[in-house]
Amino acid sequence: MYPPAYPHDELKALHSDVYLLHGSIKMGPGMRMNRNMVVLKNECDLILINPVRMNSQSLARLDELGSVKHILRLGDFHGLDDAFYLDRYKCEFWAQTGQDTYKSPKASTIITSTVEPPLPNSQFFIFESAKFPEAALLLKEHKLLITTDSVQYHADWSYFTGFTKFVFKLLGFKAGINIGPPWLKRVTPKGSSLKPDFEKLLLLDFDSIIAAHGQLLESGAREILGQEVHRVFK
Repeated sequence: MYPPAYPHDELKALHSDVYLLHGSIKMGPGMRMNRNMVVLKNECDLILINPVRMNSQSLARLDELGSVKHILRLGDFHGLDDAFYLDRYKCEFWAQTGQDTYKSPKASTIITSTVEPPLPNSQFFIFESAKFPEAALLLKEHKLLITTDSVQYHADWSYFTGFTKFVFKLLGFKAGINIGPPWLKRVTPKGSSLKPDFEKLLLLDFDSIIAAHGQLLESGAREILGQEVHRVFK
């Protein structure tokens, strides 16, 4: 009924209330890549961002952390495991309107730039010009920006097969910070640019980034992303 749990690491604490699951997904014969889920803790409540299905042992660990109350889909191209967690926890599902890749389940709460996230001291950022929904979440206390496909940091190629790594490099990915090339091509309206969206994003006060792919960029993220924005949109 649901896609399987693919190989993944154990939940890792980034902060006392922020956890990272670094996992993987099989996209086809010989093609596997990494993907991430972020888990936020607000007292006894848990918030899953860009869900990745876990094995039974890790699910038990998740249940020890608290009760899953919210699921946040921040990018249109992610949603493979949303239904699994929604059926398991009967929780609230957050997403933007216009979901195209995974048209169901339907969001119970719509993400906009003005709606309050389910975690205090945080805010949504919306890529308003994008053809397909894409958002980010800023955790102000930690100066941590959570993204999906828009911004990715690849310190290594963990969970990538050799073939997938080869394909990614052909698509324009590199080690370090990336504005996802396939994502940017697909979401940019014809004759337009997402440069103004990224300029607005750089006005936010963040120092670290974790995306739905890659690894945590622990510090200097805004400056590094600014350099990449200049390179991509020069």
